[in-house]
Amino acid sequence: MIIMGIDPGLNQTGIGLLRIKRKQMEYVAHVLVKTSAKDSFIMRLGNICEKIAHTIDQYEPKYAAVEDIFYATNIKTAIVLGQVKGAIIANLIGKGVSIFEYSALQIKKSVVGYGKADKNQVKKLVEIHLKKSFDGVPYDCTDALACGVCLGLNISSAVF
Repeated sequence: MIIMGIDPGLNQTGIGLLRIKRKQMEYVAHVLVKTSAKDSFIMRLGNICEKIAHTIDQYEPKYAAVEDIFYATNIKTAIVLGQVKGAIIANLIGKGVSIFEYSALQIKKSVVGYGKADKNQVKKLVEIHLKKSFDGVPYDCTDALACGVCLGLNISSAVF
């Protein structure tokens, strides 16, 4: 079974894909969706949705985990992130993918064992969980993989 982790962002959205087989997780792929600040917000949102839809069609995940938006001091940033996340979720629903949401704290606690871990610590533990090096891979992708690992750890015991 393929599962998907998503780290939403307007500039860069990370997607991580994992295979769950007999309570084991293995790395499948990661995708970084970049948008240009020169494009309109609608075009950027469309680009993210198009890449998500393409990735779903290509890998056919059964479940997806989307990182919940963090509390932002800038209201406009929070609204934009909420719109990005909403578009991603609508895309997943439209493709029939079951969705879970996890906060950054939940993901870090699940993957690292410590809710205030930094991005490098998260990346290192993702490498340990998936037995693969992610040198040179952007944090948006390793964060998405961490979101997928969190989902995998949570559903492995429930599904199998």
